[in-house]
Amino acid sequence: MRAMSNMQKPSALSIGFAGVILIYLIAPILLIAPLSLSSSQYLRFPPPGWSTQWYREFFTTPAWIESLWNSLLISLIAAAIATVIGSAAAFGLARGTFPLRNALLAFFLSPMIVPPVVLAISLYGLYVHLGVIGGRTGIIIGHIVYVTPLVIITVISSLLRFDDIYERASLSLGAGRVRTALLVTIPNIWTGLFSAFLLAFVSSFDELVIAMFVGGSTMTLPRKMWEDLVVIAEPTQAAASVVLVAVSLLAFAVWLLIERQARRPPLEVSR
Repeated sequence: MRAMSNMQKPSALSIGFAGVILIYLIAPILLIAPLSLSSSQYLRFPPPGWSTQWYREFFTTPAWIESLWNSLLISLIAAAIATVIGSAAAFGLARGTFPLRNALLAFFLSPMIVPPVVLAISLYGLYVHLGVIGGRTGIIIGHIVYVTPLVIITVISSLLRFDDIYERASLSLGAGRVRTALLVTIPNIWTGLFSAFLLAFVSSFDELVIAMFVGGSTMTLPRKMWEDLVVIAEPTQAAASVVLVAVSLLAFAVWLLIERQARRPPLEVSR
């Protein structure tokens, strides 16, 4: 507490500088909203007038609705599977003491280091031999590979913040490792697990490169936006961008709510 009280408050200059950086980062995103409400037939700023026709176009056109549905379905499945796989790997890496643990962690995190286009090309070559090129299955598998490292990092961070004295107490009272994980560890880090799921979902929902290489005729929302922009730039793509941002903001709002739960004291060991 004394250290916190001795901390200096940020100066007006630092607050102003941070504000300028924040505006610089979010200004392009904020411009999407007025573009999506333009009465013009093309992307034009400032808009000559205001209209909601492009949102009606987005939500009434089967191609746009199908791409949105594909993105939601693929992202939910990929995030759920990646959360299970990544959490299991994180448990082993955070609590294990086996040799080459750091090397194994680097291997699991390698999809984050490899550029997405390289990962997509590699998956394409593999899918051709496996016969799964095109369709949702190929995209889901690719997205699982893509987002699992994010889950591993998030869950490891939660495990490192959680004092393992509760786990050791449970083990000393006769509970096995599986029961300890289910009744002690997971209830205390569930916010971290859910945060990992949300991060994986948003990353999968916004992903474009893998969907372009291995998706075949399956259209996700980012891919639909990209391919339409190649032909013509119209405000419907701006409306679709607002939908993308809205989904991400909704996930962020949910994350803020569960972060409040993370600040609560640990649960008592279940009997």
